[in-house]
Amino acid sequence: MKYISHRGNLTGKNEKAENTPHRIEYALSQGYDCEIDVHYNNGWFLGHDAGEHEIDMSFLKQEGLWIHAKNLEALFRLQDSGTNYFWHQEDDYTLTSWDYIWTYPGKPLTTKSILVKPETHMEMFTIETINVYGICSDIIELIRERRSRAK
Repeated sequence: MKYISHRGNLTGKNEKAENTPHRIEYALSQGYDCEIDVHYNNGWFLGHDAGEHEIDMSFLKQEGLWIHAKNLEALFRLQDSGTNYFWHQEDDYTLTSWDYIWTYPGKPLTTKSILVKPETHMEMFTIETINVYGICSDIIELIRERRSRAK
């Protein structure tokens, strides 16, 4: 099971700190994968609605990143990078460059699915038994603890 921090959040949404290099590196150092939002505009930037924190390609090549391309130029430039990336808006499903199914909240799942933000659309008691490849959440630390206790 992959436990994926949504934008570097571990115990709740924090819009001021999420998608920052420090927050993402901390989540990775704690053993989580991390979904990040990336823009390309004459350089690489982290940020949800706009590029706010400049980074370089070496940052994007860190193990454990799930890169959400937020503009066409980022999607285009990621194609030959060897990174795990995807693009979506409100699609039910999108396939990542590494063939995982990034699944919109509340949609049916498979064993190759990434369950996105279960806290927004399902009863949390089912989180202990769901069979997916990974879970991406703002409260991923709580989810990992609950699943560990259930074993």
